[in-house]
Amino acid sequence: MPTHSGGLPTHFQPVSRTEPPSRARRADAERNRDKILGAARAAFADLDAEISMAEISRRAGVGMATLYRNFPGRRELLEALYTQEVDAVCEAAGTLEAQTPGAVLAAWLHRFFAFITSKQPVGAELLKHSGESAPVMGESRRRVTAAGRPLLLAAQRAHEVREDLTLEQVLDMIVAIASINGEPGYLEPILQAALDGLRPPAA
Repeated sequence: MPTHSGGLPTHFQPVSRTEPPSRARRADAERNRDKILGAARAAFADLDAEISMAEISRRAGVGMATLYRNFPGRRELLEALYTQEVDAVCEAAGTLEAQTPGAVLAAWLHRFFAFITSKQPVGAELLKHSGESAPVMGESRRRVTAAGRPLLLAAQRAHEVREDLTLEQVLDMIVAIASINGEPGYLEPILQAALDGLRPPAA
């Protein structure tokens, strides 16, 4: 049996190979990212607070190195928060259930309204760092429009929504209502009145 100078058979010698990152390490990294995003979302919701990256690191319970490994700067963190919310709105367009196409559209528009009102702190902060021409803004609007357009078309084919409106017009209406200064109890009847106005006029 062949041996090397140490006396062990060659087929018993350890083979050097590069091990891929363990599943546990990837799961730990994902947990850290989720903790950072959760802490950042809560922090930016406090409009009166000046939130630094160090404060987000403290709230998330991770080191600064971990924070910057996931998000090299404030803009990247804000874009990730914004994109995560857009993902949820787009996903809702395919998962909401209701009795009629018009009811599905109305439920999704309520979801879009909640997105607009909840994202205002993050959106305002992102605008300060990226400006209105930031690619993430344009891409997000494109994605939301693409997700919602089939819902509007289905409601129009069912004659539950007037046919002279585009989704862009409907979304702009929702955004305008969300910009009104007031508590949810004040805004909700306004939103409902606007959604009622989407119905075709009585024959």
